[in-house]
Amino acid sequence: MQREKTSKSAICLRSQKILQKIINENTFIKQLFINSENLREASEGLRAHVMSFLKNRQHALDFYNGVVSGRKAFEKLSWQEIAAIRMLDYTDHAGESLKDLNLRGKTITNEPFQHLWDALKTGRSEAGEDYFTDMLYLFRQFSGKLQLIKPDHNQIIQWMNRHPSGLDKDIIKMHEVNKKRILRIIIKRIDDGLCSSPRYRFEPGMSENEKWQLAQGWWKTSHFHLKFAARTPELLNEMLDYTLSKETLDILEKGQQKKIPIFVNPHYLSLLNVNAPAEYAGADLAIRDYVFMSQELVDEFGYIVAWEKEDVVEPGKPNAAGWILPSTRNIHRRYPEVAILIPDTAGRACGGLCVSCQRMYEFQSGHLNFELDHLKPKETWPQKLRRLLRYFEEDSQLRDILITGGDALMSSDNSLKNILEEVYQMALRKKQANENRAEGEKLAEMLRVRLGTRLPVYLPQRITPELLEILASFKEKATHIGFAQFIIQTHFESAMEITPEVKKAIEGLLSSGWMVTNQQVFTTAAARRGHSAKLRKVLNDIGVLTYYTFSVKGFHENVHNFATNARAMQEQIEEKAIGKIPESMKKHFSENPIDAANMVQKINNLRAAAGVPFLGTDRNVLNMPGVGKSLSFRTIGITPDGRRILSFDHDPNRRHSPVINEMGKVIIIESKSIAAFMRQLDDMGEDTNEYQTLFGYSIGATEKRFPIYTYPEYDFEATNEMTNFEMELINN
Repeated sequence: MQREKTSKSAICLRSQKILQKIINENTFIKQLFINSENLREASEGLRAHVMSFLKNRQHALDFYNGVVSGRKAFEKLSWQEIAAIRMLDYTDHAGESLKDLNLRGKTITNEPFQHLWDALKTGRSEAGEDYFTDMLYLFRQFSGKLQLIKPDHNQIIQWMNRHPSGLDKDIIKMHEVNKKRILRIIIKRIDDGLCSSPRYRFEPGMSENEKWQLAQGWWKTSHFHLKFAARTPELLNEMLDYTLSKETLDILEKGQQKKIPIFVNPHYLSLLNVNAPAEYAGADLAIRDYVFMSQELVDEFGYIVAWEKEDVVEPGKPNAAGWILPSTRNIHRRYPEVAILIPDTAGRACGGLCVSCQRMYEFQSGHLNFELDHLKPKETWPQKLRRLLRYFEEDSQLRDILITGGDALMSSDNSLKNILEEVYQMALRKKQANENRAEGEKLAEMLRVRLGTRLPVYLPQRITPELLEILASFKEKATHIGFAQFIIQTHFESAMEITPEVKKAIEGLLSSGWMVTNQQVFTTAAARRGHSAKLRKVLNDIGVLTYYTFSVKGFHENVHNFATNARAMQEQIEEKAIGKIPESMKKHFSENPIDAANMVQKINNLRAAAGVPFLGTDRNVLNMPGVGKSLSFRTIGITPDGRRILSFDHDPNRRHSPVINEMGKVIIIESKSIAAFMRQLDDMGEDTNEYQTLFGYSIGATEKRFPIYTYPEYDFEATNEMTNFEMELINN
C-alpha cells in the first residue's frame, strides 16, 4: 500500500534526546534501523529478533497467533511478552489505511515503525515527542528496564485516602456553606423580580428570616432544583462566588453561542468546592469536569457523530446490530436479551448535562434539551407506549427492559406509574401466551426491569415516599409473574457526590426492594490513583453495588475527559486487586435471594469474609462503536502524535447479536496519547511516577461478570429463534 505523502520536519530537541535514549538502551535497534537499507529490511530484522525471544515461550506465541485468548490466557503473559506481542502486531498491521474520526473521518495510514526509521536515518520525521516517548517505554518493557511492580494493599489504601467523600464531616460543612450561599442568591433573584413563578414567591411583608425558612423548605423538593438550575455562564459563576476562571467563562460563553446547553441544579452546584482549604484542592475535579464543557467539545460541536452505530435507527430496517426496531428514538438495542425504552415524557431529559454524554450528537441536532415543559406526555403517549411494548411482548429473546432516557426518574410519579403498569401488563400477556406454546417454542419471558437514572446523584430530593411506594408496589406484583430482578441503575462519578441526602435516598430505594447498582465513567479526573477505589468503597458502605466502569466514549470532542484504555487496564490489574473476591464467595452471594432492604449488611458480610475494603464487582469496559461492551484489545499501531490504535474483540463472556460473527475486529484510534494523559495528571497535581507502568498496558482482557448480574434460568425450554432480526441488510 502506497504511503501517504506528508511533510517531514526535523525532530525537536526533546524528541532527539528521547531518540538517543532508545538507541543507547537498545543496541539492536541501532543496528537494525541504521544499518538496514530500507524499512522493510529493518522490520523483518525486528520481527526475527522478537521471534527469537519468543521461541521457547509457546503460550505467548499461541496468544499472539490467536490460538488461545481470553482472561486466563492473558493473565499468563509476562510483562516482556506483552511488549513482544505489541511489536509483532505493529509489524503485522503496518501500511493499513484507517479512518480517524478524531480528525473528522480523515484517512490515515498506520505506520508504527516508519516514523522511528525516518528519525534514525534522516533526523526528520512526521512524529512528535509523544510518539517517541511511547516507543521508548515499549523498548524498555521489552528489555526488562520497565518492570511491572504492582502496588500493595497499603499503597492502594493510601491512594484511596487522598480522595474525600461527601460524607466526611469537613466536606459536609463545606457543602452546607455552599448551600446557604446559593439559596441567598436565589432569594435575592426572586426579590429582584428576576425569577417569576407562582410556586416560588414571597408574600409582601415577609421578613428575611421567613423568606429563609420558606426557601429552605423549597430546597427539599426536586422541582425547586430543576426550576432554579443555572443555565448561563454568568449565573453559574455567581452561584460559585465568582470563582470561575476567565478561560472557563470564555469556553462556557462560546459553547452557549453554539447552543451547547448549560444546566446545573443548585444541589449539584453545592458540591463544588469554593475557596476550599488547600488539603481539599482538586477534590471536586471529577465533578467539575463532568459539568464544565471543554474547548474541544465547543470546537467539535456541529461535527459530532454517533459513537454507538446501533443508536442510528431507521424503523423497519436493521440497525448496526441487526435488530429491527419500531421507533427511531424510543427503543435502542444491541443485545438479544435486553432493549432500552426511552419514553416520550420528561424522562427523555436529564437532571443535568454530563458533558461527555454519549448522546451529545442529539443535543447537537436539537433533539435533546432542557425545555422540560415541552416534554409533558401528549394524549397519544399511552397508546404509543402500548405499541412500543408490543415489541418486547412479541420478541423471542427479550427478557430485560431498561427504562432510561434521558433519565427514568425525570418522569413524574404518575407517568412512571403508568409506564411500569404497562410493562407489567406486557409481561403478563407474554407469560400467558407462552402457555399455548410447546417446549422449545416458548418466548423468553420478562425477568429483569431496570430504571436508568442519575437523579439519586444529581437530585436526591426526587426520591420521595410517593416514588418509593410506586416502586415497592410494582415489585410486589411483578414478582408474581416472573420478574426476579429490580434494579435502579445509577451513575456516581465521585465519592464527593455521596452526601447525607444521597445516602438517605439510597436507603429509601433499597427499602422499596430495588437493588441499586452503579456505572462510573472513567474520566481523566476519575482515573487518578485511588479515586475509583474510594468511590467503590463508599458506594458499598451505603448499599450500592458497582456494575460497570466505562471508558469515555466519543472522539475528539471528549478528548479532555478521555482516559486511555491502557489506564483502564492498569486500574483493573493494579488497584482493583484489593477488591478481588473468591469465585466461591461470589457464587454464594449471588445464589441467595436479592434482599435489597438488607443490602448494606450483605455487602459488609462479604467484604469481611473476603478481607477487602470494597467489592471489585464491576468490569472495566468500553462501549464499542460497533456492537457490544469489551476491554479485550490489542494495540496494533500508533499515530505520529502518539495516539494508540487498538483492535478490539467482542466480550466472550456474554451472548451477542449474530452480527459480530460477520463484523470481525473493531478498530479504535484513541483521542489522546498516553504522554498527553500523563501531562493532564501532572496538571492535576498527581505524581506521574506512580503511573509509569501505564505505558506497558497494550493488551486488554474483559473481566467476567459478577454472577449476581446473570439472568435466572427458566423452568421451561425457550426458543433459540431470533425475531426482529436481519443479517443480510446490514451495512458495516
